[in-house]
Amino acid sequence: MGRSGDLPRGLVDRFVVRDGVWPDDTGCPILHVDMDAFYASVEIRERPELKDKPVVVGGVGNRGVVSSANYIARKYGVRSAMPTSRARRLCPQAVYVSPTFGLYQEVSRGVLGIFRDITPLVEPLSLDEAFLDVSGALRRMGMSPGRIGQVIRDRVEAEHGITCSVGVAPTKFVAKLASGLCKPDGMLVVPKASVLEFLHPLPVSALWGVGRKTAERLADVGLERVADVAAAPLPRLRRIIGNALAEHLHPLARGFDDRAVEPESAEKSVGAEETFEVDHWDRELLKRELLRLSEKTASALRGRGLRGRTVSIKVRFSDFTTISRSRTLLVPTDVTQEIFKVACQLLVEQTPPGAVRLIGVRMEQLSQDDSGEQLLLDAPENGWREADQAADRARAKFGHAAIRPASLLTQAPDRSGETEPRPDRIAP
Repeated sequence: MGRSGDLPRGLVDRFVVRDGVWPDDTGCPILHVDMDAFYASVEIRERPELKDKPVVVGGVGNRGVVSSANYIARKYGVRSAMPTSRARRLCPQAVYVSPTFGLYQEVSRGVLGIFRDITPLVEPLSLDEAFLDVSGALRRMGMSPGRIGQVIRDRVEAEHGITCSVGVAPTKFVAKLASGLCKPDGMLVVPKASVLEFLHPLPVSALWGVGRKTAERLADVGLERVADVAAAPLPRLRRIIGNALAEHLHPLARGFDDRAVEPESAEKSVGAEETFEVDHWDRELLKRELLRLSEKTASALRGRGLRGRTVSIKVRFSDFTTISRSRTLLVPTDVTQEIFKVACQLLVEQTPPGAVRLIGVRMEQLSQDDSGEQLLLDAPENGWREADQAADRARAKFGHAAIRPASLLTQAPDRSGETEPRPDRIAP
């Protein structure tokens, strides 16, 4: 789905809540709540003197990437995922701040707590957004969906000092689109009877699954609005964009989306990656980074009570060519050295030479840790898992830097800044 901020707002103004008045919200139990410029808003909350200045959060080095920008900075064209070097050219007067992810996670937990006070049916998509199904809360709280949305907005601001935008609709797709179209600090209600009136004037880029190339392909044959996609015969859409995408977009354009809010969703992978300030050829240095990243990944697995069966590495070269290589283990693991050993093998055996700008480690095929362990005949009585567990206890008491592998005591290569943790869920 295209950026909601890039969509024409005037087409949906009549659905935006103003002065506490909103359209009929009967049959609209789905809310999508999205924090406004989350990372930047939290940083400004901590430093109120930045309130009226453009603020950009992200890697501050030459290879850094923008994680968040407040709305003042966005007026200059600064956007998330943009290289920080380009953001500096667009808005040199902005205040550039390195991210503090621990703080964002703390605020996120508090906001999710507000959601769960209202309904157990909360589906987080990332640190700063979630779907809520308030069907049960309507009866328990004696409120309409719009009123619940207003309660959420008021509580988030009062308890955490940041603002959020809320979309209220009959379906997840429409609710998410609605929240984006009322940013910042707004609420938009799409009545059940007005879903097509809301959707059809919008450009096709509003549809979940339509990127720039697909939008261009549809426009080339005269399908520029959501209404055009809805009216097009399905066989024609299949010929234009393929069977799978056509069968996905056609019902969305007609207002159909039967996905339920899923409060429990198992993580699919856990990992970490680093972008270097300068490209590196040295394989020994890359191996040390793999150890550092394997340690982060294994620690995250243990912290969540998970183990993984598939070790995957990601390598991006200086020309931005990116490859992934993976290997599946006989039994799941959460042990740093086991993950590192396989990651090194993948680097040495399956990765071509070249200057590397980014490297990452990820564990997939996750399962809950049942405390079982495959025993080997020649395994020592106390092995790597015990060492990892002892390290976890030391870090919990004295901080992350309290203990680490000896090979990581040397100076780490320059990186673009702390990497952002992967969200539990990917937003549709």
